[in-house]
Amino acid sequence: MNNSDHLPDVQQSFTYPYETLQQIANDVLALARKGGADACEMHVSDGSGQNVTVRQGEVETIEYTRDKGLSVTVHIGHKRGNASSSDFSPKAIRETVSAALSIARYTADDIYAGLADKELLATSFPDLDLYHPWPLSVEEAIALARQCEAAALATDKRITNSEGASVSTGVSRFVYANSHGFSAGYPLSRHSISCAVIAGEQDKMQRDYWYSVARAASDLDTIEEIGKKAGQRALARLGARKIATCEVPVLFESPLSSSLLGYFTQAISGGSLYRKSSFLLDSIGKQVFPSTLQISELPHLPKGLASCAFDDEGVATHPRKIVENGIVQGYFLSSYTARKLGMRSTGNAGGSHNLILENDVSLPFAALLKKMDTGLLVTELLGHGVNIVTGDYSQGAAGFWVENGEISHPVEEITIAGNLKEMLSGIVAVGDDIIVRGSRRCGSLLLERMTVAGH
Repeated sequence: MNNSDHLPDVQQSFTYPYETLQQIANDVLALARKGGADACEMHVSDGSGQNVTVRQGEVETIEYTRDKGLSVTVHIGHKRGNASSSDFSPKAIRETVSAALSIARYTADDIYAGLADKELLATSFPDLDLYHPWPLSVEEAIALARQCEAAALATDKRITNSEGASVSTGVSRFVYANSHGFSAGYPLSRHSISCAVIAGEQDKMQRDYWYSVARAASDLDTIEEIGKKAGQRALARLGARKIATCEVPVLFESPLSSSLLGYFTQAISGGSLYRKSSFLLDSIGKQVFPSTLQISELPHLPKGLASCAFDDEGVATHPRKIVENGIVQGYFLSSYTARKLGMRSTGNAGGSHNLILENDVSLPFAALLKKMDTGLLVTELLGHGVNIVTGDYSQGAAGFWVENGEISHPVEEITIAGNLKEMLSGIVAVGDDIIVRGSRRCGSLLLERMTVAGH
């Protein structure tokens, strides 16, 4: 499959024609077979990007990237070897395959290793509209970054400094092939704009930022929106104080709430499950979330940041319910982890694909504050204090104290703590303020109760 056929400008951003990537795939499979491999799979990619950062109106960095890579995995019986290279010359390709074969001969048998089951491989390839190159000259990118930073600085005279504004564009494409006869690939694009500024009042300073990311430049927030939002967020944090230790409802702002969904995903992923290093072992059919909550995986969303027709092993992806009425319906499994668990691949080699968390009723942000009444709104998380094995959760945080359903004042130097199992089951409301920045989508999440450690 070559979804770039209908894109006449596709080669302008790539070093190699798509046909060259296909030929490399064919050569690798032939060399592996000739070298004694029983099976082989490979991934070859090519991409380019540009990133411009402006600080205080002056150009700080201009970066151009041009990346390419080749990864080869061979199987000899139940032995597996992998090697990679960034050199596409015939000699380097031969040496990469040879290295993978050598590694395989010296590794231990693993009966669970092997290619994905042939009957699970994708046979149809919908156009998911993932390729939208942004033909942005460096001069145009600099102008946009300056506009973004200027919008942030113009928010208020208390915006005293800037960490800069960045405009980034990128395209890539790949071919994945294996010795089952599967060979497919397509082009992708990803663009972003970001801005970070510092607000000051007397001797106190606060920093905050905002950014937008999308497949197509036309789907990004406007330059002015991103800059203004960064400025407003930094200003709102001025006058932050500590609070006394307490147990209160906690509202995770939308940009942070997807992290809770991420911990859930990690806990029901094959690697955590077969190693028995998860707080959600044997959770299929069990109530983990409130009965009003659903989580869907939608891998075929047009322009989705995690959309794909097949996973990293060529296994077809399908829309499915991960959680229905709060009950877990399925795991995230690659071929290897599925075999370890005596199950079938779910098409998740490489991760999840557009997880959408929904509640029976989604509330506007102001309504979430009213429902919380008194508690903590978290807008920043610090550190890494999450244990997926036990579910214990402890993170440094900053945000706002809420009283009588209204934001009272900013808060800093606190820690929020709980257990993920109780946190997920204790979601009492979901916001309609979804911000799309990656593979997980959910609005702000209001949790029934957490420990907030202050002074």
